[in-house]
Amino acid sequence: MYRKQQKFVMGRDLEQKNYRSKAQKNKSKNQTIKNEKKDLQDHHDSKNIIEDKLISSIKEIMRINSHPSLELNNLSIDNINQRVREAQYAVRGELVTIADQMQKDINSGKRTDFEKVVFCNIGNPHAVGQKPITFIRQVLSLVEYPELLENPNVHLLYPEDVIERAKEYVVGTKNGVGAYSNSQGFDFVVKDVANFIEARDGYKADTKNIFLTNGASEGIQMFLKTIIRNNMDGVLLPIPQYPLYSALLTLLGGTKVNYYLDEANGWGLSTKELINAVTKARMKGINVRSIVVINPGNPTGQCLEVENMKEIIKFCQRENLILIADEVYQENVYIEGKKFTSFRKVLLDMGEEYKNVQLFSCHSVSKGFLGECGQRGGYFELNNIDGEVRDQIYKLACTRLCPNTLGQLVVSMMTRPPKQGEPSYELYQKERSTILNNLKERSIMLTKELNSIPGISCERPQGAMYIFPKVELPPKFIEEAERLGKKPDFLWAKYMLEEAGVCVIPGSGFGQKPNTFHFRTTFLADQDSLRDAVERMKVVQERLLKNFS
Repeated sequence: MYRKQQKFVMGRDLEQKNYRSKAQKNKSKNQTIKNEKKDLQDHHDSKNIIEDKLISSIKEIMRINSHPSLELNNLSIDNINQRVREAQYAVRGELVTIADQMQKDINSGKRTDFEKVVFCNIGNPHAVGQKPITFIRQVLSLVEYPELLENPNVHLLYPEDVIERAKEYVVGTKNGVGAYSNSQGFDFVVKDVANFIEARDGYKADTKNIFLTNGASEGIQMFLKTIIRNNMDGVLLPIPQYPLYSALLTLLGGTKVNYYLDEANGWGLSTKELINAVTKARMKGINVRSIVVINPGNPTGQCLEVENMKEIIKFCQRENLILIADEVYQENVYIEGKKFTSFRKVLLDMGEEYKNVQLFSCHSVSKGFLGECGQRGGYFELNNIDGEVRDQIYKLACTRLCPNTLGQLVVSMMTRPPKQGEPSYELYQKERSTILNNLKERSIMLTKELNSIPGISCERPQGAMYIFPKVELPPKFIEEAERLGKKPDFLWAKYMLEEAGVCVIPGSGFGQKPNTFHFRTTFLADQDSLRDAVERMKVVQERLLKNFS
């Protein structure tokens, strides 16, 4: 009995021992499997980490290689928009910077060889002594500080029409000149412009087609932005031309299509030259979309005859070109028997047959006899341009919010000056006549004096504010310019600045026929300053011709 019990106990212990052994083996096996799975997972994780890092590295290398500038992330001359770098605007270039420094040296006593630099580089009348029109400045002073209108002594300080005009502007601007206006401009100023255009041309103007701008330049920029789509779009530019146009086309990626004005015939515009320019451009695959005509001309001063303008309009219709008429010098005509006629008037006089010719025309307070360059007032008008296109131009106008408000008021006063019988009329007319007569006299005097300098010849300008003389340069001087890596007319202008103290702009900044050299000078400074400038230039030119003979 005892043995049976002992055998039973021993058997049970053995079963338990076998069970535990089996369980232990299963546990070890499971642990081994877990370890193997973990090792496998760790391997996969490690592999994924390596792959992720590799992929990330490859992406970073590709990003840096495709965008090298990101490596530094700072602007340099090589990673800015290269169109900005390529654009040139000669009237405010290197020579003007040198001239400004020279004047500072004269003022500080570091330089004593002449009393002042004579700046003839830019059409900026007030900067060289022209006085502002009294009516304009009086009205602006009251609008800027309308509390003066409440002063009981205001009638002792200002003429009655000035006070009334200021009150009208204070009411019309609603929130004052420190608040934004409509993006197209104050409604009452747009109406003034429309009435001015109608009185000038004899045809009603639609206010929807008139936009006020910060000078004429902004309007030109807006319109070119609208028509230039890519580098296959071309614009006909007069050579010589105002360099704003070539600079804008470079910035916008358009193509300049040059047509040459005829220097031998008073810088005339030949339609044969236009046909030749368009034909050559189209043979290169250029889609010529527009033509720029500056009338009166900058820098040449020519004034177009009506018959010539008709030929240009017919050419535009035949070639399907948009006409851009830059008419900012319309008050500046000096030749007896000549008068300004707008392209708009000529186009509308030609009748319904030409109603498909699209016209953009602009004007400014910066030129004429006002000379209010810093006020930045101007306008442009659209003719025969689709309403949907006009809406897109309005959208562009909205992006600059509005034209500056004081400039708009100057446009209003330019287009609606004092009337006969009003207190300010006589003084306004006297100031106007004095300024225009002085410009005429200076243009005659300066033309005569420049023609007395050896190697320089020029035509008397019919209008505008500039003369564009031709300069004959000695071959050795041209060789010296080439050795220095400079354009010959630039080196000549630099020579005149540094040796004579006269700042003019080389003709290459405006364009000129190959192997000819010119410079542009204004005739805005007073007569004594201009005579002094010519005398200095004559001495330096004679020395230059002797040294490089």
